[in-house]
Amino acid sequence: MTEQTNKSIKIEVNQLDFFYDQKQALNKISLEIPEQEVFALIGPSGCGKSTFLRTLNRLNDLIHKTSLKGKIKIDGDDIYHSSIDVVQLRKSVGMVFQKPNPFPFSIYDNVAYGPRANGIKKREQLNAIVEKCLRQAALWDEVKDRLDDSGTSLSGGQQQRLCIARVMAVEPDIILMDEPTSALDPLATLKVEELIHELKQNYTIVIVTHNMEQAARVSDKTAFFLDGVVVEVGETDQIFTNPKMKETEDYITGKFG
Repeated sequence: MTEQTNKSIKIEVNQLDFFYDQKQALNKISLEIPEQEVFALIGPSGCGKSTFLRTLNRLNDLIHKTSLKGKIKIDGDDIYHSSIDVVQLRKSVGMVFQKPNPFPFSIYDNVAYGPRANGIKKREQLNAIVEKCLRQAALWDEVKDRLDDSGTSLSGGQQQRLCIARVMAVEPDIILMDEPTSALDPLATLKVEELIHELKQNYTIVIVTHNMEQAARVSDKTAFFLDGVVVEVGETDQIFTNPKMKETEDYITGKFG
């Protein structure tokens, strides 16, 4: 059972609509995501999970002819208010993508890239950040003797953990993960899932997954998306035993499985 706590709400979404030109992708989404928990977004392909995830750090702003109604607040601040610094927002809300995307630099420079961009130049500071983040990503022991090797020389699972370390190096509050294990083998998937359990001690994590079993393993709460609508949301260990949820799962398995 999920431990019941009185954690603060980190992300509050209220009556969110999102459009690609005239096509509505999200319809009246309202969710509360507590701090230092893993919140899973599940549902079939094309149901709005990744679109919703990208609203949380405004990556959808980069797509032509999109629009949004409703509000998203992080720590009480409306992130779509005109006063918001989008660069700072994306620093505090990090993103891990579906396919590992290490920079074509050394392992060391992949992690040090963000701190350097934020003005940290002293080698001893960078060394400490790189080691700390690689340790947090459960990668340090595997790469500590080859930090000058290219990040692209690592295995797929190691690359994904390197990308997670790179995100942590800029000290975000929230980490978004868009199907972070879909390109990985089962062993690498297990390591990333174990890492997610560790990371929630310090971060709020929102993860998109098409894998219901993965959502059951890693998340505290789950929202089930279907056709741009949240059809079910609640504690993960309860939602997967809910008869209504079972009916929805059977529908999706029959239609999309």
